[in-house]
Amino acid sequence: MSEDVLSQAEVESLLSALETNKPAAPPPSSQSGGAPRRGREKVTPYDFKRPERVGKEQMRALQTLHEGFGRNFSAAMSALLRSIVEVKLTSVDQLTYSEFVFSLENPTCFNLLEAQPLEGHLILDISPSVLYPIIDRLLGGGREPTQVQRRPLTEIELRLVSRITSLFLDELRHAWENVLALDLKVVRVESNPHLVQIVPPNEVVVLISFELTLGDVRGMMNLCIPYNAIERISSKLTANSWISYGRGTGSPESRMRLENNLQGSLVEMVVELARTKITARDLIGLRVGDVITTEKDVQLPAMVYVEGVPKFRARVGALKGHKAICVEEVLDPPEDSNDTEDAA
Repeated sequence: MSEDVLSQAEVESLLSALETNKPAAPPPSSQSGGAPRRGREKVTPYDFKRPERVGKEQMRALQTLHEGFGRNFSAAMSALLRSIVEVKLTSVDQLTYSEFVFSLENPTCFNLLEAQPLEGHLILDISPSVLYPIIDRLLGGGREPTQVQRRPLTEIELRLVSRITSLFLDELRHAWENVLALDLKVVRVESNPHLVQIVPPNEVVVLISFELTLGDVRGMMNLCIPYNAIERISSKLTANSWISYGRGTGSPESRMRLENNLQGSLVEMVVELARTKITARDLIGLRVGDVITTEKDVQLPAMVYVEGVPKFRARVGALKGHKAICVEEVLDPPEDSNDTEDAA
């Protein structure tokens, strides 16, 4: 027993060592058997109401896939409206279905989509702020800004909107063809988004938002894809599936549709009889019946311009009491610059 007892000198030596250099507290594992304490790490809060169930790679694939879709849908809308329409992908986010519904306007254009073989339904929402100007454009207006209507769509307007949704589904089907062959169709259209419940309120959805610009008018189009619809094909949403989607050779059907839409476009045609120079004094003094002399021979053909580009040489005359021209030569594109210099 006496061997285990410390002497007075040994006790004083231990006390002096503690006062000069205090050792660190022993780790919890040495006494309680717990894990050693780690340094402070960055803690990211987790919201159980908004769980992120779609992987980052799948989100990047969806973003790149729909960026290409936006460019093609922009071209299709421009051909339909005969005006420049810009479609820009603004965001691809994960959120709950209730958050998506409460972020929409009421009334709105809420399209319930069926996309076989995907499970469930998809949602296509078109904001009234851009939808009514598009309808106005389809009906022959669009030259003056119109006030945004706050009412449900009429039966005639729904028929016109179906042309827009049909273009959207056609381009969306083409965008997804490298991932999955989709059979898309509109099941029904609602004005109140709260009347349609495709998934539980807390279910995760992928919201793909596009901004449409038509002149000075801007508005949003939202494509809502529930997670359970793409859960089985999430492995296909990789870089290898969408990388081949891009600008390719147009199909005969798309070329025919584009040609038919362009054939009805109005173009400006100008016939240039001659060119000459006069002083500003003579120009101000011109009166009805005055004759302007030029150096051009009357027997030479006149130049015909289409949208400012020389396209034909024609002979000027009259037909059934109306001024007319008879096209004598069609100019080839390489000769445009030479023809312009000759006319000058």
